[in-house]
Amino acid sequence: MQTNFSQTQLQNPRIAEANDLLRRCIHCGLCTATCPTYVLGGDERDSPRGRIYLMKEMFEAEGKPGKTVRTHVDRCLSCLSCMTSCPSGVDYMHLVDLGRAHIEENTSRPLGERATRAMLAYLLPHPGRFRIGLWAAVPGRLLRRALRRIGFRRVAAMLDLAPAGGPKRGTFAASGVVRPEGAKRHRVALLMGCAQRSLRPSINDATIRLLNRHGVEVAMPKGQGCCGALVHHLGRHEEAEAQIKRNVDMFNAPMRHEDFHAIIVNASGCGTMMKDYGHLLARDKAYAERAGQVAGATMDITEYLTKIGLAPPKRWTDLTVAYHSACSMRNGQRLEAEPRALLQRAGFSVVDIGESHMCCGSAGSYNVLQPETASELRDRKAKQVAKTNADLVATGNIGCITQLQGAVDLPVVHTAELLDWALGGPCPRELKALAGRAQPVQKAAESAPSQPSRFRRKQKVEETRG
Repeated sequence: MQTNFSQTQLQNPRIAEANDLLRRCIHCGLCTATCPTYVLGGDERDSPRGRIYLMKEMFEAEGKPGKTVRTHVDRCLSCLSCMTSCPSGVDYMHLVDLGRAHIEENTSRPLGERATRAMLAYLLPHPGRFRIGLWAAVPGRLLRRALRRIGFRRVAAMLDLAPAGGPKRGTFAASGVVRPEGAKRHRVALLMGCAQRSLRPSINDATIRLLNRHGVEVAMPKGQGCCGALVHHLGRHEEAEAQIKRNVDMFNAPMRHEDFHAIIVNASGCGTMMKDYGHLLARDKAYAERAGQVAGATMDITEYLTKIGLAPPKRWTDLTVAYHSACSMRNGQRLEAEPRALLQRAGFSVVDIGESHMCCGSAGSYNVLQPETASELRDRKAKQVAKTNADLVATGNIGCITQLQGAVDLPVVHTAELLDWALGGPCPRELKALAGRAQPVQKAAESAPSQPSRFRRKQKVEETRG
């Protein structure tokens, strides 16, 4: 793509970076076929190629961004499907982030939008504030219909996503060290997350038990909050940078231990963000090297278990799992095979969901800011899930779980929760109705002739490995 920036403009680091990214686009349009917003509406401006044109004009003009560019950049999910399909390697992820920051700093939004975005930035990244917000949402849920009637659709969408019973509490504390019962093989740090701690603490509980069961000591540095992604995607880059620097400082403490092995993340959106820390702080001399170290040490829980080797399961079930590959897992971290292979290794039958490239509509805070598009994508995904005839849905991202539960007629659980159950942990609360279809591996082996051939083959492999 040809750009027309002056030499004076190119002295601005943001403009110079945008110029490099823009010039990689060759106008081929292959990205449009995998872009969810373009597939839904067919508007070229809601495709990656269209947004690239709009951002080019915005950066070149340098003035106040118009409503058109703001509207269509806001509609971007950052699902990154376009990057997976782009033949020329356009780094759309960083380009749209630059665009969001420019829009946020140079335009004035309507009051309702400003208030909603400010509330999201104030509540979501801070676990304590978020818990208070969830308690306040319990009676607020009764007002959802009225709020929609008077035009407060974003507030109503936020209340839709809040759990009816308020925040949940997990088994383990938010900081400290959890040691394995047996010999220690490795030591890792765990990102506890912000919203996940109150929405689904069972994910962190299952992750810690899984790691302990593999001889891994889990350190949870004190003072954890958001990875920075939520405010980063709102265009509030100064706030995001502050959160990133805090995490870099925090995670460098356990990294000084000689036996430190990795930083484990069990929300794929957070993992994508943390693996990008080196790029985001590359121009900060005080943080660049340490940010790169944190990024290099970050691993998704399924990535890490693949590396160290998953232990044999203690329970066998005949359950079929529809695996939803979160956009941040598939496109952001390029982890496609690992979660599926682990679930199969743990004894589950795994089936894919149709239109896997289509986002479920969660996308961080997108389902609050763009509720109509998010709902359309959610319902489209739910129809594809129904076609699988599976017993449950598994995914590796809290946002996707929150978005899909209630929309599909199946329980939705985290991959780590399923693996923990198969390896001896408690049955996930959402699967209590299916708990009777699990039995100890030894008992299943004794009745192997009546079991599906899949299990008999698995038993033979386990005996060979033993």
